[in-house]
Amino acid sequence: MKARELRRELTEAEKMLWKCLRDRRFFNKKFRRQHIFRGFILDFYCPEEKLAIELDGPIHLKQKDYDLLRQNCIEALGIRILRFKNNDIKNDFKNSLQLIKKALSLE
Repeated sequence: MKARELRRELTEAEKMLWKCLRDRRFFNKKFRRQHIFRGFILDFYCPEEKLAIELDGPIHLKQKDYDLLRQNCIEALGIRILRFKNNDIKNDFKNSLQLIKKALSLE
């Protein structure tokens, strides 16, 4: 299964973020990684908040149209998507966490 494979092969940015999100470490919110939703795989998903966090690596530069279509489909089903580039996570981790916190309506 693709989601299981993706869980085993996290990018460096995904590993960094997962370390903070797992086990309710981030404001006691439950996150899932590589969560399957209606045929789409969401990098990270908080069901309680209906919030998906997507991390984009280099491949996403080549599939912008698909990503936009995918995002529109997911958002039409009531899920908000917060999108970061892998470099955003690696180079400005604190700010990225701050943006996630804002998206969770904690500020």
